[in-house]
Amino acid sequence: MAMNLVEKIFSRHLLVGELKEGSPISLSVDQVYTQDATGTMTWLEFEAIGIDKVQVPLAVSYVDHNMLQTNFMNADDHLFLQTSAQRFGAYFSRPGNGICHQVHLERFASPGKIALGTDSHTPTQGGVGMIAIGVGGLEAATVMAGAGFEINMPKVVKVNFKGSLRKPYLTAMDVILTLLKMLTVKGGVGKIIEYGGDGVKSLNVTDRATITNMGAELGATTSIFPSDEVTRQFLKAQGRESDWIELSADEGASYSEIIHLDLDNLESMLACPHSPDNVKTIKELAGTKVHQVCIGSCTNSSYQAMKTVALILKGKTVSPNVNLMINPGSRQVYEMLAREGLISEMISAGARILESSCGPCIGMGASPGSGQVSVRSFNRNFKGRSGTKDADVYLTNPVACVIMAIKGEMIDPRDSDIEIPLIENPDTFLINDSMLIPPTKNVKVEIIRGPNIKEVPIKEPIKDELLSEVILKTGDNITTDDIMPAGSQILPLRSNVPAISEYVFKNIDETFAKRAKEAKGGVIVVGGENYGQGSSREHAALAPMYLGLQAVIAKSFARIHRANLINFGILPLIFKNPHDYEKINQGDTIKISNLINSIKTNQLFIAEILSKGIKIELTGNLNEREKDLILKGGLLPYTRLKR
Repeated sequence: MAMNLVEKIFSRHLLVGELKEGSPISLSVDQVYTQDATGTMTWLEFEAIGIDKVQVPLAVSYVDHNMLQTNFMNADDHLFLQTSAQRFGAYFSRPGNGICHQVHLERFASPGKIALGTDSHTPTQGGVGMIAIGVGGLEAATVMAGAGFEINMPKVVKVNFKGSLRKPYLTAMDVILTLLKMLTVKGGVGKIIEYGGDGVKSLNVTDRATITNMGAELGATTSIFPSDEVTRQFLKAQGRESDWIELSADEGASYSEIIHLDLDNLESMLACPHSPDNVKTIKELAGTKVHQVCIGSCTNSSYQAMKTVALILKGKTVSPNVNLMINPGSRQVYEMLAREGLISEMISAGARILESSCGPCIGMGASPGSGQVSVRSFNRNFKGRSGTKDADVYLTNPVACVIMAIKGEMIDPRDSDIEIPLIENPDTFLINDSMLIPPTKNVKVEIIRGPNIKEVPIKEPIKDELLSEVILKTGDNITTDDIMPAGSQILPLRSNVPAISEYVFKNIDETFAKRAKEAKGGVIVVGGENYGQGSSREHAALAPMYLGLQAVIAKSFARIHRANLINFGILPLIFKNPHDYEKINQGDTIKISNLINSIKTNQLFIAEILSKGIKIELTGNLNEREKDLILKGGLLPYTRLKR
């Protein structure tokens, strides 16, 4: 039987189930990695499970998000992560070693394997032919403890490329922005995107990684490219040719959908505020004044991208009206640029060089001024994510970014008078793993935890009746940034759920946390389509759970957030009739009876809106394992009981 790429990898890792669309399956996992914004809670959860050592072949704890050390909190978290990694048998990537996705691509990603990461952009590793899926921290903790990864078999969508991307003014960013314009941020929900076609040959591994990285913005479970000669050359240059295997779909493999994209006909694209799918050509916005430019992040901070930026800046000066920030994605990239004198070209032109971290992408420094236009080579431009609520953030490729920084306005690179070099892939990357601390063998290490690090709160099992106030009603495409904001003030509280819970929905409703704590009988939130899109941050479920959230009723959910809600015992319910969304208002009290039997049987729930005397029907769509999780209060008590 002809198999596609996804089926080939899944079949080799299948523990339970059948590779039939929509069916629950369990997969063995080769690699798990965390980052510091999600990692502290992940290791606390792993510790709470009670397993002595990680049970997967490779685990890595990265530090890349909470890098600003304005007080003791982030520094304490970093030490906690380092000692936890040593105690439980994981690699530790020290602060300054780089962004987790970039470093993992360089040093660990391998074709044909499966990785989980506690960050929504984990699919970056699909650039080397790996299945890499973003999950919540608790999901990662249970897999590190030896459980299989449970998922409903997604649809597999084929994107066929023809033509070539080898044009100096275009990059892989234009490819994924074009797909976002076509498919929207909901277009990949419940799907894995598999890339193929002759045009794939014109994309190097870092190009491919840019595309799979922003597959998260499509809502896709993950994205993957074949492993071919291009992949082999990349791994060889990284000193890891032994990790390479050839991997491609069989001729005649089947897909739920096939999309065709001609790379020869692409334009320079730009995502407008405040969504990655609000895409236009740069030409449509030409002349718009630019105040800030940021180049880097896990999406576009490879050696090739950064060298291109440096050579464009050589001998030029950034516009006096523009702040240009550059953050190379890894220490490898940073050091290579430095040894070649390219960092000095950036500095000479007026760029501000940041450390190898997520930085401005999550509002951790470099926030734009009030009402300013910021153009970034990043992956998300949700309102307020930059740290400035009224800033207008645009997303585009790094070539366009640097040219706009020089010109001071939006301009199609072809319409500038600036020569754009085409950078070839290096034969050898600089290998320096001194900031990767390997697992400690057979040594008991004391875990050091600062005063801001608190225990994981655990929810009680669900009761048979839910009588709760609708404390908030939201619209479509609510993001995890909306639910649990990031930024330099809030991120350091990730290890302290009682403290961080004070900021739940802060940017939408400043009194949410106060009203939630005062509500009797728990809390319900109502949402529209694609509720919980964006980051994998489980705090967007964990902190609301701490405040008493019992259920979320929505038209549809983003995959990772739905899983996180279930993992923390919060019931995700869907309007059977989407028009019933209009019948519920904020402040209504809702009663749902016979919950336990409904969960166990037909998953049809009758919600009474008491103040209006009407009833609406809701559905659960829980598989058998998800039913158990909800009934037991979430994944942590479920896992403890199984042990």
